[in-house]
Formats: sequence, structure tokens, C-alpha cells
Amino acid sequence: MRRRQFVKLAGAAAAVWSLPVRAQRNVVYRVGHLAIAAPTDIPPPPPANWEAFVQGLRDAGYSEGQNVSFEHRSAHDKPELFPKLAAELARLNVNAIFARGTWALSAAKNATGTIPIVGIDLEIDPVESGLVSSIARPGGNVTGLFLDLSELSGKHLQLLKEILPSTSVVGVIGSANVNASQFRELDRVAQSLGLRTLPINFTAATSLESVFAGAKYRAADALIVLSNPLNLANRVRIAELAASANLPTIYLYRPHVDAGGLVSYGPDLPDMFRRCGSYVARILGGTKPADLPIERPTKFELIVNLRTARALGITIPEIILARADEVIE
Repeated sequence: MRRRQFVKLAGAAAAVWSLPVRAQRNVVYRVGHLAIAAPTDIPPPPPANWEAFVQGLRDAGYSEGQNVSFEHRSAHDKPELFPKLAAELARLNVNAIFARGTWALSAAKNATGTIPIVGIDLEIDPVESGLVSSIARPGGNVTGLFLDLSELSGKHLQLLKEILPSTSVVGVIGSANVNASQFRELDRVAQSLGLRTLPINFTAATSLESVFAGAKYRAADALIVLSNPLNLANRVRIAELAASANLPTIYLYRPHVDAGGLVSYGPDLPDMFRRCGSYVARILGGTKPADLPIERPTKFELIVNLRTARALGITIPEIILARADEVIE
């Protein structure tokens, strides 16, 4: 009898102890997603970058419809909407915010000092901008993946010199607000290579036609298109105008080259998004963003569009074709 009573008591105790574990497994975490365009804005199939982010979560055991849900907030190519959208996510008290790009990240940081934020930003220095205290120990509620701008600026200018040795003046298209540090770094590197850069400010209030007319008027030999959401959203029109103006152009993002651009050299974006997914997963698991060091991309791709090169009358050197990760015929 005593043994039966003991077994019953032990079973009851086990049931009690298992309740918190079972409840924890049934938790559905809410992740805010703040971007210039949400995956729901784009016809299927889902964008590769978003799929990579979701895969990073999935690899850590977090799947949509099971234990994670997403609160998408899209600015629909209107950066001025970000503060309002970030405030909405803060009021919802989501478990974490995934912020894509400078505007989204700054708005999220201004909206909350407590909700963990994982950002991906290829335009600004996170320490210089005040988002984090240091690369190794961010110290606040922001962490994520950021780019080493100085190294990449030099690579872009060197590539242009290899492709077009006679290049002396390089137009640089970007936003004076978002890309300020990139403009400065390109100017510094250009001087060491005997080049001159022409900063060309492109905002939502500026027509791309005027941007390219200005580049031609100021005798640019080639162009660099900096990384920001506005440039990416207008990638098709930028490639068209670069072709019409007969201006060889180098980009950071591969989608620019897929849209008809000449060359891109930059990080493997899906790999960066997957890492962001894993960071959000670690935060959902209890790690503080202050303890997650800022990461830099480790995989870079060189993509060359030979169709565009032929249309521009350019012969891409064999040494560059040999280094390319992909050549679009």
C-alpha cells in the first residue's frame, strides 16, 4: 500500500514539475519585422533574404505557426513612416524587433529602450552612430550585423580601376543622411588611388533622371551606387539610366546586377539574414542583446554581367572574370 501511495505521489509530483516545461513549449513568441517592404508586399515566392532569416530561426527550433509569429510593418518605400511603425511595434510589446536598414533601425531604437532589437545595416558604423557602445559588447538593446565600410569602399574603387584603368572621376550615388560615412570613406580611399569622387545626393524627392544628368554634366567616368533601401528599390531604373548614359556602374548588392547592372561586390545577403535569424533565436532563448557582439559579414560575392559589359562596349579583364563568383551571360 505504501509503495502504491508513493508511486501515486511521485507521479503527481512529476506531473506538477512538467507543467512549466509544457507551458514553455506552448509559448508563441512575437517578432516585429520593420522594413522598407515586407515579404507580404511581394508576390510569391518569398524573397530570398526573408527566407534566409526564417531559416535562421527554424534552425534554432523556432517555426512560424508553431512557436513564433511575425508582426510585419512595411514603410512601402516611404522612410518617413518608420517612426510611426516602430512605435506600433513597441506598443505591441513584441519579444524582439528585426529592423532592416538605417531608417528602420534608428526608428526602432528611438521607439524602445527595452525591447531587444536585431538590426542589419550596410550603411552606418554602429558605434559612430551611437547605436551601440562597442562592437564586442553592444551594451544596450541593439545588436546585429553591420558592414566594414572602409574595406568595401576600397574594393569598389580598385575594381573600377581594374575594369577601366583610365578612370579618374567616379560619381557616387547615395543619400547624404544615410550614406554620410560611405561618402567620406570613398573620398579618402579615392585620393590614395589618384581618383576624384563626385558625391551625388539621391533622395525620394529627387528624380533619378536629374541624378544621371548631373553625373554626365560633371564628367563622371563611372559610378558607384551606395547601399540604401531607396537605391535598392529603384535598381531597375538605375540600371536602365546607367546604360543610357553609358556609365559603367558598380554596386554592393547582387540584385542590382540581376536587374541589369554591370558589377556588384558585396556580402552574401542571405547568409547575413540567416545569421540575424539565429541572433533573434538566441534572444528568444534568453540571451541579452547587450551580450551578443556585433557581427561582420564573412562571405562576399563578385558578380559580373557580361551582357551589360558588351552593351557598354567594355571588355572585362580575364583576371576579374576568373575571380567572379558568377558571370551572367
